Amino acid sequence: MLKTMTIFRAALAVLAVSVQLQAGGFWLISGNPEASADAKNKQAVVTVKAVGCHQPETATVIGTAIGTVNGQRKVLPLKLEPTSTPGMYTVARQWPAEGKWVLSFEGRYGESKTSLMLTAGPSGVDRTHQKQATGAPDQQQIEALLAN
Repeated sequence: MLKTMTIFRAALAVLAVSVQLQAGGFWLISGNPEASADAKNKQAVVTVKAVGCHQPETATVIGTAIGTVNGQRKVLPLKLEPTSTPGMYTVARQWPAEGKWVLSFEGRYGESKTSLMLTAGPSGVDRTHQKQATGAPDQQQIEALLAN
C-alpha cells in the first residue's frame, strides 16, 4: 500500500509539471518600431512585448540602460510607453548617443520572471544579437555584451 501511494504521488507530480510545461511560457521579445504606428508616432527606437499563453498584457515590464561613456559606468532607468497593442511598449532613446549601451528589460508575471537584453550604440539598437533568459537579467551577460 505504501509503495502504491508513493508511485501515485510521483505520477501526480510528473503530471503537474508536464501540465505547466505545456501551458506555455512567459518571455519578452523586441520588435521593429517601423512595424507599429504607435511606435513611429512616439519616435521609438525599439518595441518590447510581453508574450506567452496567459495574460502577458498584465505583466510588469521595467527597463534599464547600462552603459560605458568615456570609461565611466552609467545606469539609467528607461521609460516604457504602452501602445494600443496589449502587452507592448515603446522605448525612445533616453541614453546618450555616445558610448556602448545594453538595454536590459525584466518582465514579471505572477511568480514568473524573464529578461531581454539588447545592445545600443551610435548606430542604433541591435535587435539581431539580443539575449533572452528566464529570471532577472544576468550581470555576466550584460558585462559580456558591453565588452563586445
